[in-house]
Amino acid sequence: MAYTIKDVSRLAGVSTATVSRTFSNPDCVSADTRQSVMEAARILNYQPNAIARSMARQQTEKIAFLICKKRSSILDEFYAGICNGIMKASNHSEYQLMISTEEDWEDQKRNQVDGMILGGDAAIARISQCRNQGIRIVLVNNEIEGFSLPCVISDEEAGVRLAVDHLVDRGHRRIAMMAGRFSPYICEKRYQGFRKAMREHGLDIPPGYLRTTETDIKSATEAAIAMLRQENRPTAVFGANDEIATGIMKAAIRLGLRVPEDVAVVGYDDSRVCEAMEPELTSVHIFRTRMGQESAALLLKLLHGEQPEKERVVIAPELVVRRST
Repeated sequence: MAYTIKDVSRLAGVSTATVSRTFSNPDCVSADTRQSVMEAARILNYQPNAIARSMARQQTEKIAFLICKKRSSILDEFYAGICNGIMKASNHSEYQLMISTEEDWEDQKRNQVDGMILGGDAAIARISQCRNQGIRIVLVNNEIEGFSLPCVISDEEAGVRLAVDHLVDRGHRRIAMMAGRFSPYICEKRYQGFRKAMREHGLDIPPGYLRTTETDIKSATEAAIAMLRQENRPTAVFGANDEIATGIMKAAIRLGLRVPEDVAVVGYDDSRVCEAMEPELTSVHIFRTRMGQESAALLLKLLHGEQPEKERVVIAPELVVRRST
């Protein structure tokens, strides 16, 4: 015999609406009521009909996480960490999670989700289309002026300051930066963070001490060789991410320089490459899993009709000191 929601409501001593709310939005019912409903459902072996429930609520009960990074995949280390946090949070909700890159996302799928978490450099056109269709959006690792979108970001300026402060504490005064051509938001924040930190320490940035490169290791190595061949070469270089910092270390080795004795190197992101290098790379750690959890929590609150305490969540990074400095 197949039991229905009415059977569960009778056994639990609550209304059918309360049973439905317990399964669709458990935080809206008391702990005692939730326990009674769940116990009744267990005894009757009752499973809510997800299709019928979503039709009644005119929702798909699906959310999506899109990685908005050119030539990326769902295996991208940085966004895999964020995705892990999103999965942890969404697994405890009534929503099914869909994961894709923005390039691979088919537009017809937009009608199959109630909300989206956009990671990285999301296209303005996609944001506008989703908003026009009433799809809730949360940005992670990005912030766009003029859109007033909820977002979860790492404190980029604070992270760069940690790197520069550490190098100054090590006695360095000739500090350079190798910037990267990636997300405009991240590039700008780290670039401006470096300039501000250097000003705060009363340090100049000589010509040739600020360079930009593609983010692959080969390009970063070539750019760093040119930087380190300067007559008044820097004694320390901050790489805007770990791949760039790896290229700086390779350039130093090719030029016969010792790390950190002749040139210290700091990276950013604290990726797996940091411990694969020799010496191991000092880097700014971003709490990617927490960023994912916070972005999912924001989206779920919006989907439940709740007003988040903060729509702009900023997570502080920390410096992981290793032997490259």
